[in-house]
Amino acid sequence: MEERSPAQVYALVIGLTLVVAGIAGFFYSASFSTGDGADRDAVLGILDVNGWHNIVHIASGAVGLLVVGSYRGARAYALGLGVVYLLVTLLGFIAGDGEEILNLIPVNTEDNFLHLLIGIAGIAAGLATPATERYPAGRTAASAT
Repeated sequence: MEERSPAQVYALVIGLTLVVAGIAGFFYSASFSTGDGADRDAVLGILDVNGWHNIVHIASGAVGLLVVGSYRGARAYALGLGVVYLLVTLLGFIAGDGEEILNLIPVNTEDNFLHLLIGIAGIAAGLATPATERYPAGRTAASAT
C-alpha cells in the first residue's frame, strides 16, 4: 500500500469534508438570493450558508477529491486552497459578522475562523510535501507507475 503525502491526506480529508458540508448546507438553506434580505440559515446554528456558499464548498471539495491520487496535484491543491481560504478569511473579516463576501457568500465570525483553519492547514500540508516526490531506495518515478 502506497503512503500518502501530507497534501494528499489534506486533499482527501478537506475535500470530503467540504463536499459533505456543502450537501448538508442545502438542507439548511438552498436559497440563491443575496443582499440584506437574503434567505440564509446557519448550519447547526453556527455557520451561515446559502446556495452559493454550498456550491463553493462542493466545488472546492470536489477538486480535492479529484486530485487526491496525484502527488503534484494534491500539493498544488493544498497550497492553492490554503491561499484562497486565507484570502476568503481576510475578506470575511473585512465584510464583518453576518455580512456577505462579494454580496454572494454569507459569512460570520465562526465561518471566518473555520476558513482560517482550512487555509493554515492547506499551507502547512503543501509545505510539508516536498515539491518532488521521494521514492524508497530502489524505486524510481518510472517504476512507481
